[in-house]
Amino acid sequence: MKIIVVSTIVPFVNGGGVFIVDWLEEKLREYGHQVQSIKIPFVHDYRTVMTQMLGLRMYHLEDECDRLIAIRTPSYLLKHPDKYLWFIHHYREMYDLWGSEYENIPKENNTFAIREFVKRADDLAFREAKKIYTNSEIVSRRLLDYNNISAQPVYPPLLHPEQFYCNQYGNFIYYSSRICGHKRQLMAIEAMKFVKTDVKLVISGKFETTLIEELIKNTIKRNELENRVKLVDRWITEHEKAEYYANCLAAIYIPFDEDSYGYPSLEAHHSCKAVISCTDSGGTSELIKDGYNGYIIDSEPHKLAEVFDQLYENKKLAETMGNNGFNRINELDITWDNVIRRFTE
Repeated sequence: MKIIVVSTIVPFVNGGGVFIVDWLEEKLREYGHQVQSIKIPFVHDYRTVMTQMLGLRMYHLEDECDRLIAIRTPSYLLKHPDKYLWFIHHYREMYDLWGSEYENIPKENNTFAIREFVKRADDLAFREAKKIYTNSEIVSRRLLDYNNISAQPVYPPLLHPEQFYCNQYGNFIYYSSRICGHKRQLMAIEAMKFVKTDVKLVISGKFETTLIEELIKNTIKRNELENRVKLVDRWITEHEKAEYYANCLAAIYIPFDEDSYGYPSLEAHHSCKAVISCTDSGGTSELIKDGYNGYIIDSEPHKLAEVFDQLYENKKLAETMGNNGFNRINELDITWDNVIRRFTE
């Protein structure tokens, strides 16, 4: 089959929204299809969103491929008679983050009108799609709540899970992600003020803004946590990341209302490590069963500290949970066989 995978990107920002495109392209080709991916720059700026969406609508790919697979919002505005969606999230500031502490859109007459435009454009594109899948149950629920669309989740796997392994259950909790407000690394650092054991915290990733960088570094210094918190403030190599996972006690991934379980959770489970997350972290609860392959706890620093200490004092528990995490991947059929079958049927 001749397939085009299309998505929008924020230039020079890597992450799950980019990986899912590259990995799907590679795997479709591996399964024998002729594939081309198209990544279109799209900036989430409410002042230009209407013109950007109109520009997308003017693309014409109807005669260029047998099937179009659209991923990140609002790439699905492109027209095609055989359009599939792997819908990973809305323009969230216009939907579930509207009015929350994590959006920065002023409430004025023109922004209400822009929001209505976005929702109507999305509704039109969704009606055009032949099939719509999501990356999680939580995104499926949002589609149903906001757009009256029923969609089944197809969980995204890692491209090379074989690179992850387990070496030991060491003395540190590991957090791998870009460092920004809604990923809440700051809360993990705050938790280190309350631990009673010698457990440590390692955070790796690139700061999204200088503001969050100053806040985190000042918090570590102000609370004299330099010997407890290791900050690797850059994008590390895949080899380095696998090594951190291989030697950590457990992993932590505590974003606010995440769209899915997040690749860091999956990387941890392929390393046979438990994952600590929160009750308000969104899609992580679809992968993590509290007390089985990790913890889903209240988003409070002292609660995190209790779990850090518990795992440090009972490394056999950490090992059991980590092995359960590896098994959980198979339970949910998080495989490329499942993905390719859905998008080529």
